[in-house]
Amino acid sequence: MGEGGLGEPQVPLVPVPSLLERARDALLELAWPTRCVVCDEPGELLCERCRRKLPWVSQRWACPTCGAPFGWMTCTECDAARGSAWETRACVCALPLEGPAHRLALAHKDAGERRLAPVIAAAIACALDEASAWPAADGAARFCADELDAVCFVPATQAAFRRRGFDHMEAVTRSLAPILGLPLADVVARPHGLDQRRLGRERRLENVGSAVEVVGDVSGCALLLVDDVVTTGASMRACAQALLDRGAESVTACALARTW
Repeated sequence: MGEGGLGEPQVPLVPVPSLLERARDALLELAWPTRCVVCDEPGELLCERCRRKLPWVSQRWACPTCGAPFGWMTCTECDAARGSAWETRACVCALPLEGPAHRLALAHKDAGERRLAPVIAAAIACALDEASAWPAADGAARFCADELDAVCFVPATQAAFRRRGFDHMEAVTRSLAPILGLPLADVVARPHGLDQRRLGRERRLENVGSAVEVVGDVSGCALLLVDDVVTTGASMRACAQALLDRGAESVTACALARTW
């Protein structure tokens, strides 16, 4: 484990809802019942039937460099086979970006269903647990909480934050950190970046590479970097490089979903 400059960052305690808040939530539930974001059945945000059908990425066969499903032997999604490894020491993704994962990601960050943050965090934690049994490119386990100092996240751009009213990955990471028994380090910022969704591969790399800032001391730290979706990997790689440039010992990446 790195001996970094983060000290002892603490995960804020989750406030206990007041009686008034619980009454408000009960009334809202009566007026607009919770429905599964995948099948639209009433009851839960992700119903038991849809949970059982989640198309998990098998970490045994996933690319250890970029997390792409079935990329263990030859990955078409990154340049690791040609000797151009990513800045992250490993990347672990829970689901392919299709069907359930796509609906989960969109409902959370664009439809504003903030209650999905713990659901997404739990899915990522499950994938990390499985990935702990398989090696990264350096031969060590792809994930080991005991070898990490803190969890950080790929932040929203200022434009995205204003549009949504919250940072969706901060919410997920605040739920994920206590599951993993790690402190949260809010150390990455993207004050000048454009929205990535309308940009091609090259423009994504240019946009993110010039827009990431590290706003905390990460010297010597081994960090887990969290995002919701990995497409080209531009955001993840740029954030990892910025952390390494500021002295981080290593960056391991994880996400809910991976394009394939």
